[in-house]
Amino acid sequence: MEYNRKKMRLGDVLVANGVITEETLQKGLELQKGSGRKLGETLVDEGLATEENIARALSNQFHYDMVDLQNVTIEKDILELVPANVLKKHKALPFEYSPGDVNVLRVAMADPMDIAAMDDINIITNLQVEPVVATIGSVMLAIDRYYGQAEVNSALEEYTREKESQMAEQEDMYSEDVNNSPIVQLVKSMIEQAVRLRSSDIHIEPMERQVRIRYRIDGALYEKATYSVRLLPAMVARIKIVGGMDISEKRKPQDGRITQVVDRQEYDIRVSILPTVYGEKIVMRLTSKNALTREKRQLGLGDEDMKKFDHILMNPHGILLVTGPTGSGKSTTLYTALSELNKEDVNIITVEDPVEANIDGINQVQVNVKAGLTFASALRSILRQDPDIIMIGEIRDQETASIAVQASITGHLVVSTLHTNSAASTITRLEDMGIEPYLIADSTVGVIAQRLVRRLCPLCKKPKKADADELELLGKGPDEDITIYTPCGCSQCDQTGFKGRIGVYEIMEVTQPLKSIISKQGGVEEIKEKALEEGMNTLRMCATKYVLDGTTSINEMIKVSFDS
Repeated sequence: MEYNRKKMRLGDVLVANGVITEETLQKGLELQKGSGRKLGETLVDEGLATEENIARALSNQFHYDMVDLQNVTIEKDILELVPANVLKKHKALPFEYSPGDVNVLRVAMADPMDIAAMDDINIITNLQVEPVVATIGSVMLAIDRYYGQAEVNSALEEYTREKESQMAEQEDMYSEDVNNSPIVQLVKSMIEQAVRLRSSDIHIEPMERQVRIRYRIDGALYEKATYSVRLLPAMVARIKIVGGMDISEKRKPQDGRITQVVDRQEYDIRVSILPTVYGEKIVMRLTSKNALTREKRQLGLGDEDMKKFDHILMNPHGILLVTGPTGSGKSTTLYTALSELNKEDVNIITVEDPVEANIDGINQVQVNVKAGLTFASALRSILRQDPDIIMIGEIRDQETASIAVQASITGHLVVSTLHTNSAASTITRLEDMGIEPYLIADSTVGVIAQRLVRRLCPLCKKPKKADADELELLGKGPDEDITIYTPCGCSQCDQTGFKGRIGVYEIMEVTQPLKSIISKQGGVEEIKEKALEEGMNTLRMCATKYVLDGTTSINEMIKVSFDS
Protein backbone atom coordinates (compact mmCIF):
# COMPACT_ATOMS: atom_id res chain seq x y z
CA MET A 1 0.00 0.00 0.00
CA GLU A 2 2.76 2.42 1.03
CA TYR A 3 4.47 2.00 -2.34
CA ASN A 4 1.29 2.31 -4.44
CA ARG A 5 0.33 5.41 -2.61
CA LYS A 6 3.56 7.01 -3.78
CA LYS A 7 2.91 5.93 -7.36
CA MET A 8 -0.04 8.36 -7.54
CA ARG A 9 0.53 10.99 -10.17
CA LEU A 10 0.95 14.63 -9.21
CA GLY A 11 -1.95 15.71 -11.43
CA ASP A 12 -4.38 13.38 -9.63
CA VAL A 13 -3.16 14.62 -6.23
CA LEU A 14 -3.71 18.27 -7.22
CA VAL A 15 -7.21 17.56 -8.60
CA ALA A 16 -8.13 15.50 -5.49
CA ASN A 17 -7.04 18.39 -3.25
CA GLY A 18 -8.91 21.02 -5.21
CA VAL A 19 -5.77 22.92 -6.30
CA ILE A 20 -6.72 22.62 -9.98
CA THR A 21 -9.70 21.31 -11.93
CA GLU A 22 -9.59 18.30 -14.28
CA GLU A 23 -9.85 20.82 -17.14
CA THR A 24 -6.79 22.77 -15.92
CA LEU A 25 -4.90 19.48 -15.53
CA GLN A 26 -5.55 18.59 -19.18
CA LYS A 27 -4.44 22.07 -20.23
CA GLY A 28 -1.27 21.67 -18.12
CA LEU A 29 -0.51 18.26 -19.66
CA GLU A 30 -0.99 19.73 -23.16
CA LEU A 31 1.44 22.58 -22.40
CA GLN A 32 3.92 20.15 -20.86
CA LYS A 33 4.11 17.95 -23.97
CA GLY A 34 7.48 18.17 -25.62
CA SER A 35 8.74 20.92 -23.29
CA GLY A 36 10.88 18.60 -21.16
CA ARG A 37 9.44 20.19 -18.00
CA LYS A 38 7.76 18.36 -15.15
CA LEU A 39 4.02 18.88 -14.71
CA GLY A 40 4.44 20.86 -11.48
CA GLU A 41 6.93 23.22 -13.14
CA THR A 42 4.61 23.71 -16.11
CA LEU A 43 1.62 24.59 -13.89
CA VAL A 44 3.67 27.14 -11.93
CA ASP A 45 5.24 28.67 -15.07
CA GLU A 46 1.86 29.10 -16.73
CA GLY A 47 0.33 30.61 -13.58
CA LEU A 48 -2.16 27.74 -13.17
CA ALA A 49 -0.99 26.86 -9.64
CA THR A 50 1.52 28.17 -7.08
CA GLU A 51 4.45 26.32 -5.53
CA GLU A 52 2.79 26.84 -2.12
CA ASN A 53 -0.49 25.20 -3.20
CA ILE A 54 1.26 22.23 -4.80
CA ALA A 55 3.35 21.65 -1.67
CA ARG A 56 0.28 21.89 0.57
CA ALA A 57 -1.65 19.38 -1.57
CA LEU A 58 1.24 16.85 -1.44
CA SER A 59 1.48 17.32 2.31
CA ASN A 60 -2.29 16.67 2.74
CA GLN A 61 -2.40 13.71 0.39
CA PHE A 62 0.46 11.76 1.95
CA HIS A 63 0.20 13.13 5.52
CA TYR A 64 3.78 14.43 5.37
CA ASP A 65 4.87 17.45 7.38
CA MET A 66 5.60 20.70 5.59
CA VAL A 67 8.72 22.78 6.30
CA ASP A 68 9.85 26.29 5.43
CA LEU A 69 13.63 25.94 5.23
CA GLN A 70 14.14 29.66 5.73
CA ASN A 71 13.08 29.20 9.36
CA VAL A 72 15.38 26.25 10.03
CA THR A 73 19.05 26.25 11.00
CA ILE A 74 20.75 23.09 9.71
CA GLU A 75 23.56 21.54 11.75
CA LYS A 76 27.01 21.17 10.20
CA ASP A 77 27.14 17.35 10.51
CA ILE A 78 23.88 17.02 8.53
CA LEU A 79 25.17 19.37 5.81
CA GLU A 80 28.19 17.08 5.34
CA LEU A 81 26.13 13.90 4.80
CA VAL A 82 25.23 14.33 1.11
CA PRO A 83 27.24 16.09 -1.64
CA ALA A 84 25.71 19.31 -2.99
CA ASN A 85 25.49 18.10 -6.61
CA VAL A 86 23.21 15.19 -5.56
CA LEU A 87 20.97 17.58 -3.60
CA LYS A 88 20.72 19.99 -6.54
CA LYS A 89 19.88 17.16 -8.94
CA HIS A 90 17.03 15.90 -6.75
CA LYS A 91 15.92 19.26 -5.33
CA ALA A 92 16.08 17.75 -1.83
CA LEU A 93 17.85 18.81 1.36
CA PRO A 94 18.32 16.82 4.62
CA PHE A 95 17.72 19.23 7.53
CA GLU A 96 17.45 17.21 10.78
CA TYR A 97 17.37 13.77 12.37
CA SER A 98 13.95 12.49 13.38
CA PRO A 99 13.37 13.44 17.06
CA GLY A 100 12.34 9.85 17.86
CA ASP A 101 15.05 7.99 15.95
CA VAL A 102 18.63 9.01 15.06
CA ASN A 103 18.66 6.52 12.18
CA VAL A 104 15.89 8.42 10.40
CA LEU A 105 16.87 11.50 8.36
CA ARG A 106 14.20 14.11 7.67
CA VAL A 107 14.65 15.39 4.09
CA ALA A 108 12.90 18.47 2.65
CA MET A 109 11.74 17.52 -0.85
CA ALA A 110 9.98 19.41 -3.60
CA ASP A 111 8.69 16.05 -4.87
CA PRO A 112 8.04 13.56 -2.04
CA MET A 113 7.00 10.95 -4.64
CA ASP A 114 10.54 10.83 -6.03
CA ILE A 115 11.63 7.30 -5.06
CA ALA A 116 14.99 7.63 -6.86
CA ALA A 117 15.95 10.64 -4.73
CA MET A 118 15.12 8.81 -1.51
CA ASP A 119 17.09 5.75 -2.64
CA ASP A 120 20.14 7.86 -3.53
CA ILE A 121 20.16 9.65 -0.17
CA ASN A 122 19.52 6.36 1.63
CA ILE A 123 22.50 4.67 -0.09
CA ILE A 124 24.87 7.64 0.50
CA THR A 125 23.97 8.16 4.19
CA ASN A 126 22.91 4.63 5.16
CA LEU A 127 19.99 6.27 7.00
CA GLN A 128 16.26 5.85 6.51
CA VAL A 129 14.71 8.81 4.69
CA GLU A 130 11.57 10.54 5.96
CA PRO A 131 10.24 12.96 3.32
CA VAL A 132 9.03 16.41 4.40
CA VAL A 133 7.35 18.64 1.81
CA ALA A 134 8.88 22.03 0.84
CA THR A 135 8.49 24.35 -2.16
CA ILE A 136 11.11 24.17 -4.94
CA GLY A 137 12.03 27.82 -4.32
CA SER A 138 12.64 27.23 -0.63
CA VAL A 139 14.80 24.11 -1.28
CA MET A 140 16.94 25.80 -3.97
CA LEU A 141 17.45 28.95 -1.88
CA ALA A 142 18.56 26.86 1.11
CA ILE A 143 20.97 24.75 -1.01
CA ASP A 144 22.39 28.03 -2.31
CA ARG A 145 22.71 29.42 1.18
CA TYR A 146 24.51 26.42 2.67
CA TYR A 147 26.53 25.10 -0.26
CA GLY A 148 26.74 27.88 -2.90
CA GLN A 149 29.82 29.62 -1.57
CA ALA A 150 31.68 26.41 -0.62
CA GLU A 151 31.23 24.93 -4.10
CA VAL A 152 32.46 28.07 -5.79
CA ASN A 153 35.40 28.47 -3.42
CA SER A 154 36.72 24.93 -3.93
CA ALA A 155 36.51 25.34 -7.73
CA LEU A 156 38.32 28.68 -7.49
CA GLU A 157 41.09 27.29 -5.28
CA GLU A 158 41.74 24.65 -7.90
CA TYR A 159 41.73 27.33 -10.61
CA THR A 160 44.17 29.56 -8.70
CA ARG A 161 46.47 26.58 -8.06
CA GLU A 162 46.54 25.76 -11.78
CA LYS A 163 47.30 29.37 -12.59
CA GLU A 164 50.11 29.54 -10.06
CA SER A 165 51.67 26.39 -11.38
CA GLN A 166 51.75 27.92 -14.84
CA MET A 167 53.04 31.21 -13.33
CA ALA A 168 50.82 32.95 -15.85
CA GLU A 169 51.48 36.59 -16.58
CA GLN A 170 48.60 38.95 -15.80
CA GLU A 171 48.31 39.82 -19.50
CA ASP A 172 48.16 36.22 -20.62
CA MET A 173 45.11 35.55 -18.51
CA TYR A 174 43.07 37.34 -21.15
CA SER A 175 44.43 35.55 -24.16
CA GLU A 176 44.26 32.09 -22.57
CA ASP A 177 41.12 30.05 -22.71
CA VAL A 178 38.75 32.15 -20.63
CA ASN A 179 36.16 29.41 -20.77
CA ASN A 180 37.88 27.69 -17.85
CA SER A 181 34.94 26.04 -16.21
CA PRO A 182 35.43 27.34 -12.63
CA ILE A 183 35.10 30.94 -13.83
CA VAL A 184 32.10 30.14 -16.03
CA GLN A 185 30.58 28.40 -13.00
CA LEU A 186 31.40 31.35 -10.73
CA VAL A 187 29.68 33.92 -12.96
CA LYS A 188 26.66 31.68 -13.49
CA SER A 189 26.20 30.87 -9.81
CA MET A 190 26.71 34.53 -8.84
CA ILE A 191 23.75 35.51 -11.02
CA GLU A 192 21.64 32.60 -9.72
CA GLN A 193 22.36 33.47 -6.11
CA ALA A 194 21.55 37.15 -6.75
CA VAL A 195 18.19 36.25 -8.28
CA ARG A 196 17.25 33.96 -5.40
CA LEU A 197 18.10 36.69 -2.90
CA ARG A 198 15.85 39.15 -4.81
CA SER A 199 18.76 41.41 -5.80
CA SER A 200 18.39 44.17 -8.36
CA ASP A 201 22.13 44.71 -9.02
CA ILE A 202 25.41 42.82 -8.68
CA HIS A 203 28.58 44.87 -8.10
CA ILE A 204 31.98 43.29 -8.83
CA GLU A 205 34.54 45.71 -7.42
CA PRO A 206 38.31 45.44 -7.74
CA MET A 207 40.24 46.61 -4.67
CA GLU A 208 43.97 46.59 -4.01
CA ARG A 209 44.22 42.97 -2.82
CA GLN A 210 40.81 41.48 -3.45
CA VAL A 211 37.64 41.56 -5.52
CA ARG A 212 34.52 42.44 -3.57
CA ILE A 213 31.09 41.15 -4.62
CA ARG A 214 28.06 43.11 -3.38
CA TYR A 215 24.35 42.62 -4.08
CA ARG A 216 21.74 45.37 -3.91
CA ILE A 217 18.74 43.89 -2.13
CA ASP A 218 15.67 46.08 -1.49
CA GLY A 219 17.72 49.15 -2.34
CA ALA A 220 20.67 48.55 0.04
CA LEU A 221 24.07 47.00 -0.80
CA TYR A 222 25.29 43.92 1.08
CA GLU A 223 28.74 42.36 0.71
CA LYS A 224 28.32 38.69 -0.19
CA ALA A 225 31.83 37.47 -1.06
CA THR A 226 35.45 38.46 -1.62
CA TYR A 227 37.86 36.72 -3.99
CA SER A 228 41.55 36.94 -4.77
CA VAL A 229 42.37 39.83 -7.10
CA ARG A 230 44.01 37.28 -9.43
CA LEU A 231 40.54 36.13 -10.49
CA LEU A 232 39.45 39.54 -11.72
CA PRO A 233 40.83 39.38 -15.30
CA ALA A 234 39.22 35.99 -15.94
CA MET A 235 35.87 37.12 -14.47
CA VAL A 236 35.87 40.32 -16.53
CA ALA A 237 36.79 38.40 -19.68
CA ARG A 238 34.01 35.87 -19.12
CA ILE A 239 31.39 38.59 -18.59
CA LYS A 240 32.62 40.48 -21.66
CA ILE A 241 32.28 37.36 -23.80
CA VAL A 242 28.70 36.54 -22.75
CA GLY A 243 27.76 40.23 -22.82
CA GLY A 244 29.00 40.66 -26.39
CA MET A 245 31.69 43.23 -25.52
CA ASP A 246 35.27 43.76 -26.70
CA ILE A 247 37.67 41.67 -24.59
CA SER A 248 40.77 43.55 -25.66
CA GLU A 249 39.42 46.99 -24.71
CA LYS A 250 40.27 47.64 -21.07
CA ARG A 251 40.57 51.41 -20.94
CA LYS A 252 37.11 52.51 -22.02
CA PRO A 253 33.72 52.02 -20.34
CA GLN A 254 31.60 49.37 -22.08
CA ASP A 255 27.97 48.24 -22.00
CA GLY A 256 26.44 44.90 -22.86
CA ARG A 257 23.50 42.57 -22.26
CA ILE A 258 23.23 39.00 -21.02
CA THR A 259 20.19 36.75 -20.88
CA GLN A 260 20.18 33.94 -18.33
CA VAL A 261 17.49 31.54 -17.24
CA VAL A 262 17.31 31.03 -13.47
CA ASP A 263 14.78 28.61 -11.98
CA ARG A 264 13.03 28.46 -15.36
CA GLN A 265 12.52 32.23 -15.53
CA GLU A 266 14.30 34.41 -18.06
CA TYR A 267 16.31 37.36 -16.73
CA ASP A 268 17.56 40.23 -18.80
CA ILE A 269 20.89 41.48 -17.40
CA ARG A 270 22.35 44.84 -18.37
CA VAL A 271 26.10 45.01 -17.84
CA SER A 272 28.17 48.14 -17.40
CA ILE A 273 31.98 48.03 -17.17
CA LEU A 274 34.02 50.96 -15.91
CA PRO A 275 37.84 51.11 -15.70
CA THR A 276 38.90 52.04 -12.15
CA VAL A 277 42.34 52.41 -10.53
CA TYR A 278 42.57 48.73 -9.56
CA GLY A 279 40.91 47.21 -12.62
CA GLU A 280 37.52 47.11 -14.30
CA LYS A 281 34.45 47.43 -12.08
CA ILE A 282 31.34 45.62 -13.29
CA VAL A 283 27.74 46.34 -12.39
CA MET A 284 25.03 43.96 -13.59
CA ARG A 285 21.40 45.11 -13.42
CA LEU A 286 18.93 42.22 -13.21
CA THR A 287 15.38 42.46 -14.51
CA SER A 288 12.89 39.69 -14.96
CA LYS A 289 10.79 39.92 -18.10
CA ASN A 290 7.54 39.72 -16.14
CA ALA A 291 8.44 41.33 -12.80
CA LEU A 292 7.37 44.86 -13.69
CA THR A 293 3.69 44.21 -14.17
CA ARG A 294 1.89 43.94 -10.87
CA GLU A 295 -1.62 44.03 -9.59
CA LYS A 296 -2.54 47.63 -8.80
CA ARG A 297 -3.22 46.60 -5.19
CA GLN A 298 0.43 45.50 -4.77
CA LEU A 299 1.81 48.97 -5.50
CA GLY A 300 1.02 50.14 -1.97
CA LEU A 301 -1.52 52.84 -2.80
CA GLY A 302 -3.94 53.74 0.02
CA ASP A 303 -7.71 53.75 -0.70
CA GLU A 304 -7.84 57.54 -1.14
CA ASP A 305 -4.80 57.53 -3.44
CA MET A 306 -6.19 54.58 -5.40
CA LYS A 307 -9.37 56.55 -6.13
CA LYS A 308 -7.30 59.50 -7.34
CA PHE A 309 -5.08 57.25 -9.45
CA ASP A 310 -8.13 55.65 -11.12
CA HIS A 311 -9.74 59.04 -11.64
CA ILE A 312 -6.62 60.40 -13.39
CA LEU A 313 -6.42 57.32 -15.65
CA MET A 314 -10.04 57.84 -16.73
CA ASN A 315 -9.06 61.05 -18.59
CA PRO A 316 -9.38 60.43 -22.32
CA HIS A 317 -6.47 62.80 -23.02
CA GLY A 318 -3.81 64.77 -21.17
CA ILE A 319 -0.40 64.08 -19.61
CA LEU A 320 0.16 61.93 -16.54
CA LEU A 321 3.68 62.29 -15.14
CA VAL A 322 5.34 59.92 -12.69
CA THR A 323 8.39 61.43 -11.02
CA GLY A 324 11.13 60.37 -8.62
CA PRO A 325 14.83 59.48 -8.55
CA THR A 326 16.33 56.46 -10.36
CA GLY A 327 15.17 53.17 -8.86
CA SER A 328 12.07 54.58 -7.17
CA GLY A 329 9.66 52.25 -8.97
CA LYS A 330 8.42 54.72 -11.63
CA SER A 331 8.55 52.11 -14.41
CA THR A 332 6.56 49.62 -12.33
CA THR A 333 3.83 52.21 -11.71
CA LEU A 334 3.69 53.12 -15.41
CA TYR A 335 3.61 49.51 -16.58
CA THR A 336 0.87 48.72 -14.06
CA ALA A 337 -1.17 51.66 -15.33
CA LEU A 338 -0.65 50.55 -18.94
CA SER A 339 -1.67 46.96 -18.17
CA GLU A 340 -4.82 48.34 -16.60
CA LEU A 341 -5.60 50.41 -19.72
CA ASN A 342 -4.61 47.61 -22.10
CA LYS A 343 -7.99 46.74 -23.60
CA GLU A 344 -8.93 45.53 -27.05
CA ASP A 345 -10.40 48.87 -28.10
CA VAL A 346 -7.33 51.06 -27.46
CA ASN A 347 -4.05 51.33 -29.34
CA ILE A 348 -1.16 51.76 -26.88
CA ILE A 349 2.33 52.60 -28.17
CA THR A 350 5.40 53.10 -25.99
CA VAL A 351 8.80 54.57 -26.79
CA GLU A 352 11.46 53.54 -24.28
CA ASP A 353 15.20 53.41 -23.76
CA PRO A 354 15.51 50.45 -23.26
CA VAL A 355 12.23 48.47 -23.31
CA GLU A 356 12.17 47.13 -19.75
CA ALA A 357 9.40 44.55 -19.88
CA ASN A 358 7.36 43.02 -22.67
CA ILE A 359 3.57 43.32 -22.42
CA ASP A 360 1.23 41.49 -24.78
CA GLY A 361 -1.01 43.75 -26.80
CA ILE A 362 1.15 46.87 -26.42
CA ASN A 363 3.38 48.14 -29.24
CA GLN A 364 6.79 48.90 -27.79
CA VAL A 365 9.47 50.88 -29.62
CA GLN A 366 13.10 50.96 -28.50
CA VAL A 367 15.10 54.16 -28.94
CA ASN A 368 18.13 53.69 -31.18
CA VAL A 369 20.23 56.86 -31.36
CA LYS A 370 22.73 55.40 -33.89
CA ALA A 371 19.90 54.76 -36.33
CA GLY A 372 18.50 58.25 -35.71
CA LEU A 373 15.55 56.94 -33.70
CA THR A 374 15.47 59.33 -30.73
CA PHE A 375 12.55 59.92 -28.35
CA ALA A 376 11.50 62.94 -30.42
CA SER A 377 11.73 61.30 -33.87
CA ALA A 378 10.02 58.13 -32.62
CA LEU A 379 7.20 60.24 -31.16
CA ARG A 380 6.60 62.01 -34.45
CA SER A 381 6.22 58.66 -36.23
CA ILE A 382 4.04 57.27 -33.45
CA LEU A 383 1.56 60.12 -33.85
CA ARG A 384 0.95 58.89 -37.40
CA GLN A 385 0.13 55.40 -36.07
CA ASP A 386 -3.33 56.36 -34.74
CA PRO A 387 -2.52 55.86 -31.03
CA ASP A 388 -4.94 56.35 -28.13
CA ILE A 389 -2.34 56.11 -25.37
CA ILE A 390 1.37 56.93 -25.67
CA MET A 391 3.96 56.04 -23.06
CA ILE A 392 7.27 57.91 -23.20
CA GLY A 393 10.04 56.26 -21.16
CA GLU A 394 11.40 59.60 -20.01
CA ILE A 395 11.04 63.28 -20.92
CA ARG A 396 14.67 64.38 -21.15
CA ASP A 397 14.62 67.53 -23.29
CA GLN A 398 12.52 70.39 -24.53
CA GLU A 399 11.80 68.78 -27.89
CA THR A 400 10.34 65.60 -26.34
CA ALA A 401 8.38 67.66 -23.80
CA SER A 402 6.80 69.89 -26.43
CA ILE A 403 5.76 66.94 -28.65
CA ALA A 404 4.26 65.23 -25.57
CA VAL A 405 2.25 68.37 -24.77
CA GLN A 406 1.06 68.73 -28.38
CA ALA A 407 0.07 65.04 -28.49
CA SER A 408 -1.96 65.36 -25.28
CA ILE A 409 -3.77 68.49 -26.48
CA THR A 410 -4.71 66.79 -29.76
CA GLY A 411 -6.60 64.07 -27.91
CA HIS A 412 -4.11 61.45 -26.69
CA LEU A 413 -3.40 60.21 -23.19
CA VAL A 414 0.35 60.54 -22.65
CA VAL A 415 2.09 58.91 -19.67
CA SER A 416 5.75 59.54 -18.91
CA THR A 417 8.42 59.97 -16.24
CA LEU A 418 10.57 62.89 -15.09
CA HIS A 419 13.34 63.17 -12.52
CA THR A 420 12.06 65.63 -9.95
CA ASN A 421 11.66 65.53 -6.17
CA SER A 422 8.01 66.36 -5.62
CA ALA A 423 4.75 66.60 -7.53
CA ALA A 424 4.64 70.41 -7.41
CA SER A 425 8.24 70.87 -8.62
CA THR A 426 7.44 68.78 -11.72
CA ILE A 427 5.30 71.62 -13.09
CA THR A 428 8.11 74.16 -12.67
CA ARG A 429 10.58 71.71 -14.26
CA LEU A 430 8.46 71.67 -17.41
CA GLU A 431 8.48 75.49 -17.37
CA ASP A 432 12.30 75.42 -17.06
CA MET A 433 12.36 73.17 -20.12
CA GLY A 434 10.75 75.99 -22.05
CA ILE A 435 7.11 74.86 -22.21
CA GLU A 436 4.59 77.70 -21.97
CA PRO A 437 2.76 77.72 -18.59
CA TYR A 438 -0.70 77.91 -20.24
CA LEU A 439 0.12 74.76 -22.25
CA ILE A 440 1.24 72.90 -19.11
CA ALA A 441 -1.97 73.93 -17.34
CA ASP A 442 -4.06 72.84 -20.30
CA SER A 443 -2.40 69.44 -20.81
CA THR A 444 -1.39 68.05 -17.40
CA VAL A 445 -4.05 65.88 -15.75
CA GLY A 446 -2.02 64.48 -12.85
CA VAL A 447 1.42 64.14 -11.32
CA ILE A 448 2.51 61.22 -9.13
CA ALA A 449 5.74 61.59 -7.13
CA GLN A 450 6.99 58.35 -5.63
CA ARG A 451 9.71 56.65 -3.60
CA LEU A 452 10.24 53.15 -2.25
CA VAL A 453 10.70 52.29 1.42
CA ARG A 454 11.86 48.93 2.73
CA ARG A 455 9.26 46.91 4.60
CA LEU A 456 10.28 45.69 8.04
CA CYS A 457 10.43 41.89 8.24
CA PRO A 458 7.11 40.95 9.92
CA LEU A 459 8.70 38.07 11.86
CA CYS A 460 11.49 39.90 13.68
CA LYS A 461 10.67 43.62 13.86
CA LYS A 462 11.00 44.98 17.41
CA PRO A 463 8.49 47.40 18.99
CA LYS A 464 9.77 50.40 20.93
CA LYS A 465 8.27 53.55 22.44
CA ALA A 466 8.96 56.62 20.29
CA ASP A 467 11.25 59.14 22.02
CA ALA A 468 10.93 62.96 21.87
CA ASP A 469 13.00 63.36 18.65
CA GLU A 470 11.08 60.62 16.87
CA LEU A 471 7.72 62.07 17.95
CA GLU A 472 8.78 65.41 16.50
CA LEU A 473 9.75 63.76 13.20
CA LEU A 474 6.35 62.05 13.10
CA GLY A 475 4.64 65.38 13.73
CA LYS A 476 3.19 64.25 17.07
CA GLY A 477 3.06 66.01 20.46
CA PRO A 478 6.00 65.43 22.88
CA ASP A 479 3.79 63.56 25.40
CA GLU A 480 2.01 61.13 23.06
CA ASP A 481 2.47 57.42 23.68
CA ILE A 482 3.30 55.91 20.30
CA THR A 483 4.87 52.54 19.46
CA ILE A 484 7.15 52.33 16.45
CA TYR A 485 9.16 49.37 15.14
CA THR A 486 12.85 48.90 14.42
CA PRO A 487 14.64 46.27 12.26
CA CYS A 488 16.16 43.24 13.96
CA GLY A 489 17.19 40.42 11.59
CA CYS A 490 16.31 36.72 11.35
CA SER A 491 16.80 33.78 8.96
CA GLN A 492 13.67 34.77 6.98
CA CYS A 493 15.08 38.18 5.99
CA ASP A 494 18.71 37.04 5.71
CA GLN A 495 19.62 38.98 8.89
CA THR A 496 18.83 42.34 7.24
CA GLY A 497 15.67 43.18 9.22
CA PHE A 498 13.83 44.10 6.01
CA LYS A 499 11.89 42.10 3.44
CA GLY A 500 10.58 43.65 0.23
CA ARG A 501 9.66 47.26 -0.48
CA ILE A 502 6.49 49.28 -0.75
CA GLY A 503 5.70 52.48 -2.65
CA VAL A 504 5.23 55.88 -1.01
CA TYR A 505 3.11 58.22 -3.12
CA GLU A 506 2.22 61.87 -3.51
CA ILE A 507 -0.62 62.15 -6.02
CA MET A 508 -1.56 65.58 -7.31
CA GLU A 509 -4.64 65.71 -9.47
CA VAL A 510 -4.56 68.86 -11.59
CA THR A 511 -7.94 70.46 -10.87
CA GLN A 512 -9.37 73.69 -12.27
CA PRO A 513 -8.05 75.92 -9.41
CA LEU A 514 -4.58 74.38 -9.85
CA LYS A 515 -4.71 74.96 -13.61
CA SER A 516 -5.28 78.69 -13.06
CA ILE A 517 -2.31 78.91 -10.63
CA ILE A 518 -0.08 77.07 -13.14
CA SER A 519 -1.07 79.25 -16.10
CA LYS A 520 -0.30 82.34 -14.00
CA GLN A 521 3.19 80.86 -13.41
CA GLY A 522 2.67 80.21 -9.70
CA GLY A 523 5.72 78.99 -7.74
CA VAL A 524 6.29 75.51 -6.25
CA GLU A 525 5.06 76.56 -2.79
CA GLU A 526 1.86 78.08 -4.12
CA ILE A 527 1.07 74.98 -6.19
CA LYS A 528 1.87 72.71 -3.23
CA GLU A 529 -0.32 74.68 -0.82
CA LYS A 530 -3.31 74.56 -3.15
CA ALA A 531 -2.84 70.81 -3.74
CA LEU A 532 -2.64 70.15 0.04
CA GLU A 533 -5.80 72.21 0.49
CA GLU A 534 -7.46 69.90 -2.05
CA GLY A 535 -6.49 66.81 -0.08
CA MET A 536 -3.10 65.77 -1.50
CA ASN A 537 -0.93 63.69 0.86
CA THR A 538 2.79 64.48 0.69
CA LEU A 539 5.47 61.79 0.54
CA ARG A 540 6.25 62.60 4.19
CA MET A 541 2.62 62.07 5.25
CA CYS A 542 2.42 58.78 3.39
CA ALA A 543 5.72 57.50 4.86
CA THR A 544 4.67 58.61 8.36
CA LYS A 545 1.54 56.48 8.03
CA TYR A 546 3.72 53.45 7.27
CA VAL A 547 5.88 54.13 10.34
CA LEU A 548 2.81 54.40 12.59
CA ASP A 549 1.29 51.13 11.36
CA GLY A 550 4.61 49.28 11.69
CA THR A 551 5.22 48.70 7.96
CA THR A 552 8.56 50.51 7.95
CA SER A 553 11.11 52.14 10.28
CA ILE A 554 11.62 55.82 11.06
CA ASN A 555 15.04 55.83 9.31
CA GLU A 556 13.41 54.71 6.05
CA MET A 557 10.89 57.54 6.40
CA ILE A 558 13.69 60.12 6.81
CA LYS A 559 15.45 58.83 3.67
CA VAL A 560 12.30 59.25 1.60
CA SER A 561 11.32 62.71 2.68
CA PHE A 562 14.48 64.35 3.91
CA ASP A 563 13.61 67.68 2.35
CA SER A 564 10.05 68.13 3.59
